[in-house]
Amino acid sequence: MERLIKRILIIIGVILLMCSVWVGYYWLSQNASQNIYIEIVFNVLYWLFRINILWIAIVIFLENKNPSRTVAWLLVLTLIPLLGFLCYILFGRSYRKKSLSKSKHLADSDRLLHAAKVQQGLIDYIELPNSGNAHNKRLMQLILNNAKAPFSLKNEINVLTNGINKFNRLIGCIERAKEHIHIEYFIIKDDQIGNEIRRLLIEKAKKGVKVRLIYDAVGSFRLSKYYIDSLKRAGVEVYPFFPVAFPLFSRDLNYRNHRKIVVVDGVVGFVGGLNIGDEYLGKSNRFNFWRDTHLEIKGEAVYALQTIFLNDWNYVSKQVVDGAQYFPEHLIEKQALIQIVASGPDSEWQAILQAFYKMMASATDKIWITTPYLVPEESLMMGLKTAALSGVDVRIIIPSQPDHFFVYWASQSNIEALLEAGVKIYQYKNGFIHSKIMIVDRLSATVGTTNLDIRSLEINFEVNAFIYDVPTIIRLEEDFVKDLSECNEFILEHFKNRRFRNKVLEALGRLVSPLQ
Repeated sequence: MERLIKRILIIIGVILLMCSVWVGYYWLSQNASQNIYIEIVFNVLYWLFRINILWIAIVIFLENKNPSRTVAWLLVLTLIPLLGFLCYILFGRSYRKKSLSKSKHLADSDRLLHAAKVQQGLIDYIELPNSGNAHNKRLMQLILNNAKAPFSLKNEINVLTNGINKFNRLIGCIERAKEHIHIEYFIIKDDQIGNEIRRLLIEKAKKGVKVRLIYDAVGSFRLSKYYIDSLKRAGVEVYPFFPVAFPLFSRDLNYRNHRKIVVVDGVVGFVGGLNIGDEYLGKSNRFNFWRDTHLEIKGEAVYALQTIFLNDWNYVSKQVVDGAQYFPEHLIEKQALIQIVASGPDSEWQAILQAFYKMMASATDKIWITTPYLVPEESLMMGLKTAALSGVDVRIIIPSQPDHFFVYWASQSNIEALLEAGVKIYQYKNGFIHSKIMIVDRLSATVGTTNLDIRSLEINFEVNAFIYDVPTIIRLEEDFVKDLSECNEFILEHFKNRRFRNKVLEALGRLVSPLQ
């Protein structure tokens, strides 16, 4: 409560400061002719402001590779210069991306890079389960090249459907931890399940287990100081990812760490869509049920999750944490082919976006997608429409209720064009669906943290598992079919007759989406 009051006071202060600037600007303009010193101050402020606007316009024009986004920002700066200037300072990307990417790249290790380079030369000469298909091999080759993400075979994958299954497995693993627990989440909440996790981490830290925790400074901005300090007092190392000055203002600030990774003793890892909070167990005033998907992985693929975590840890903590103890020998004999892909502003390529595109372009039978947001980048939008027009069974499940207003209506704005191409779109009616899944031809599937929207695909730090294991893919298909039974299908003729109010909100969402 104390932190919330402080944030409210900060916001009030900023608003008052902006009002003071406007009043001062108006007063100066009215009195400039009466005093030569006031006139000089007025002219200096005026030209400094104009120069800043011009500088930002040049930066946007030169560095923004998306034409629609460039035009949108330039229009904002032209029509409402002061507000546009402040918005770009808060939400603009390009000028911050280079410095952030450079500083984070310095912490990257060469472990995955070396393995990927070796595999690049071998992939066409080795036999792997479900990789006899040329499309799968090309997808694996793409990920080796653009993400430097090696594939691993000796793995055991457990699909965790919904929060109760995920948290039961996670708590059990934490309780059995002997050496270290590494946790990285976009959102951690100070509620019942959040405090259960906190209690366990404190207990393990006091018993000598090394516990490291990363939380996103914006996603977890409501996390109390008591929560964090109680962990630190017990010996848990805790760091925020990319702190910002005004997190309450910046709910959707760029370059957020949207990853959800847990690695216990280097032998078991978790990745998927679920954060830590009671709402993910269906205990929410907004949603009576929360549908999500997570993975529990044992085996060689855990090395990749561990490396991604340690790269992030070395960045936020300014430490160098490494060593063989974090990569113990595995005894898994089961075979499940998988690649773990990290993508973000520090990546040379938009690795997950490109992998999604490759999966869509390779489909010959079906593309089944579950996503909370349907605001795909232009190439993916074209890929979905082209696949459907080619006779591929393209089905997409989205929520029927919004959790973010503008993204929800931006998603709605894409439905008509997809329906016209033959894509089948379904609204999930049994609560909120937050799973991030794509299944293609029973050959490949992906589960992770990446939404089908611009923010996840181009801006945030994300991580996805790309799976080539048929039993796991079949398990994901079963969940998808079950989810379909809880859905209503969009009918093109009915959708075209939607209310005028909805069309206005869709237009607003579509207008705002390029500015993300």
